[in-house]
Amino acid sequence: MDFILLIKAVVMGIVEGVTELLPISSTGHLILAADLMNFLEDEKRTLFEIFIQMGAMLAIVWEYRRKIFGSLCGAVHPGVERNLFINVALAFFPAALIGFLLSDFIMTYLFSPYVVAGGFIVGGFVIIWVEKYAYAPRIQEMDDLSYSDALKVGLCQCLALIPGTSRSGATIIGGMYFGLSRKASTEFSFFLAIPMISAASLYSLWGARDQLAWSDASVLAVGFVTAFIATFVVMRALLKFISKHTYIAFAWYRIAFGVVVLATAYTGVISWAH
Repeated sequence: MDFILLIKAVVMGIVEGVTELLPISSTGHLILAADLMNFLEDEKRTLFEIFIQMGAMLAIVWEYRRKIFGSLCGAVHPGVERNLFINVALAFFPAALIGFLLSDFIMTYLFSPYVVAGGFIVGGFVIIWVEKYAYAPRIQEMDDLSYSDALKVGLCQCLALIPGTSRSGATIIGGMYFGLSRKASTEFSFFLAIPMISAASLYSLWGARDQLAWSDASVLAVGFVTAFIATFVVMRALLKFISKHTYIAFAWYRIAFGVVVLATAYTGVISWAH
């Protein structure tokens, strides 16, 4: 057993868990961490990232298991449970459809360091603008979302198909722009992560099925469990943080990270073409 590789898997799992739900783009951070540690070859790395994303997703499912179960069971009857089920479906559909249709185009033409850096930097300034000038919440709780509110957030999620934008960033800040409180927008973003990550992971896993091997089971398991734990911790910490703070600190971090992407791409220190 390669203990150094397992330690790297732990680090990658932590990076995924910390960045998946924050508005800072997990993809860019995973690329940076993997390159700095020389973590696995491209095909194996892709498979590993699928497993840690599933670990992050299952942490959300576990945290909200009662609400999710209630929504699924109550989907056939009018009420809050069915509304949540429909809202998540409405918000999921636009990005899922566009992502399915344009996945090859996005990977071929948009996944460049300059697009990634642009997504980080522009997204950072958008967060600052929304927090300072456009945040006027009229919806305090996620259960109070209307179908049109959910669809608007879903359309914002489409922006996350641009590398560096961040799925959580697009949904959280988009929701805040359209009148959701930080808490409502953040929790709805958590719920949207479940179908989005599930669909993307299953689609990618099918494409990478030839890479599955028992010899990699320990690395995949370590990454999965670590991402699960890290996501669980971050999820609770984020809700506590936003009860007293804005997202502006994350905005400045995004801008700084975008500059790092540009600098490392220009000097060739990091290969961002993954």
